[in-house]
Amino acid sequence: MPNRYDSIIEDISAYAVAAGDFSELARETARWVLFDALGSAMLSLGHPQCVKLLGGLVPGVRVDVGARVPGTDWELDPIEAAFNLGTMIRWLDYNDTWLALEWGHPSDNLGAILSVADWLMRSQGRRLTMGDVLSFMIKAHEIQGVLSLSASLNRRGLDHVWWTKIASTAVVTALLTGEQSLVEKAVSQAFLDGGSLRTYRQAPNTGSRKSWAAGDAVSRAVRLALITLKGEMGYPTAVSAPGYGFNDVALRGQTLTLQRPLSDYVMENILFKVAYPAEFHGQTAVECALWLHPQVKSRIDAIEQVIIETQDSAMRVINKVGPLVNPADRDHCLQYMVAVALIQGVLTDASYDEDVAGDARIDLLRAKMRVVERPEFSKEYLDPDHRSIANAVQVFFADGSSSDRVEVRYPLGHRRRRQEAIPLLKEKFEKNVSTRMSKQRTQGLLELAGDPGRLGEMPVDVFVDAWISPDASHLREGGNFGCHG
Repeated sequence: MPNRYDSIIEDISAYAVAAGDFSELARETARWVLFDALGSAMLSLGHPQCVKLLGGLVPGVRVDVGARVPGTDWELDPIEAAFNLGTMIRWLDYNDTWLALEWGHPSDNLGAILSVADWLMRSQGRRLTMGDVLSFMIKAHEIQGVLSLSASLNRRGLDHVWWTKIASTAVVTALLTGEQSLVEKAVSQAFLDGGSLRTYRQAPNTGSRKSWAAGDAVSRAVRLALITLKGEMGYPTAVSAPGYGFNDVALRGQTLTLQRPLSDYVMENILFKVAYPAEFHGQTAVECALWLHPQVKSRIDAIEQVIIETQDSAMRVINKVGPLVNPADRDHCLQYMVAVALIQGVLTDASYDEDVAGDARIDLLRAKMRVVERPEFSKEYLDPDHRSIANAVQVFFADGSSSDRVEVRYPLGHRRRRQEAIPLLKEKFEKNVSTRMSKQRTQGLLELAGDPGRLGEMPVDVFVDAWISPDASHLREGGNFGCHG
């Protein structure tokens, strides 16, 4: 065995256990990421296809002291709890986003971080505050995001949740032990563990697994961390081993490096999904379409063509023609998002359901759309001084007239529009949480979100208890067992 771990494993592990001197902007953003992710999780509990996957996987198994799952009355072992919360956060594609060579949603890591922190308090009496959770969130965002700057998994047919698993494994092991040597072992396991094929995100196989893939990744991270704590060995050259390491197998010979030092860059620049539950590359296209809705709503049948100008990433991810067979297929279709926004003037989580998709005008309008790459948009997408996610939409009518050409380069959740977005982020949170909780409790949580001092000092178990549903028995319909209490 080599004496030292690959430098990238050492760097990730050292960062995961370091104290972390994070900026005020990073901590403030992390606070809104926390509440936005949990709000998205609450909204997901209204969708039976999500709920059927939750609770304990094996019927009849009970846990005496586990992690509690927000929005439910379940108490599960931390591996199961991480799967539950990670799946809830990601189900509706409504939590935060990071776009680079690889794409991802770093708040998915909260499923592991919050579940393990809550379990440690309840089972071992560890003193952990929500300030600690926010610090580990910043670290997980940074690890996943900087890996995404360095290499593209999607171009190799692999899913971005491999980066999620590595980030969660690093921070959860650090949370459990605080020892760099153990984090190195666990992170090496995460590199060896393999990645999911991206098949379930791409036509013609787009399906609901994309909504629980992150839950699967963060639960696997917790398992790898706990296995490491039992004394399992690590693999020092898991990344660099010739022929069999991550570089040669997963990246086809590319050497994985960290493009920038690990700090708090990713959290400071994270993208919020403020208004529309849709794949992020299409967010600005939806905004364009909503601007155009008043001009076209009475002339939908007279439309001859719709031109959508976009970036290279959207061309590869959400440019879809032909039948769309389920909600997961529709929320990853640029043309569907734009068509619904042009026709109805709104795009919500319900817009992907069968009753909306049954509107024949949507597919008729999709067939009239032409999606083209604008090189300028693709260049600014990867430019660290811009990090734009631009789209433009223009509608042309059969009589030769046309709408305005509307272009939006930075979505509402972008750092450049952060102040504009915060009031809308609060509205989104209130709307999402009120689907599961009383107005009084929703307002109390919103006040907590705006009080960084009180939140930072709050014990993790007290915070989680504030999210427990007083009556969630209906969520167990369909065989979701394994709850406690």
